[in-house]
Amino acid sequence: MTITLDEAVYEGLYRTVGRRHMSQFIEDLLRPHVLGDSLDSGYQAMAADESREQEAQAWCNGLAGDLADDQPRLSETKAPHATR
Repeated sequence: MTITLDEAVYEGLYRTVGRRHMSQFIEDLLRPHVLGDSLDSGYQAMAADESREQEAQAWCNGLAGDLADDQPRLSETKAPHATR
C-alpha cells in the first residue's frame, strides 16, 4: 500500500514517532475509525472505573496470597540424602 502525505506532515510524523514507528502510529490512529469500537477503548473505560479497579486489585492480591500459601516452606522441605 502506498499513502501520499504532504511533505510537512511527513516531516512532522518522522520527528514525532520516527521512521520505524510510522506504520504502527498510523494504524493505531485509524483502527477505531475503520473497525468500530476497539478493545483499547473498552480497556480504557474499565481502567477509568476506580471502584472496579480496586476490586480487581484486591482479587489479584488474593490470588497472589493463595499462591504463596501453596508453596512449601523451606522448613517443610527435606534435603535429599546422599546415597553410597
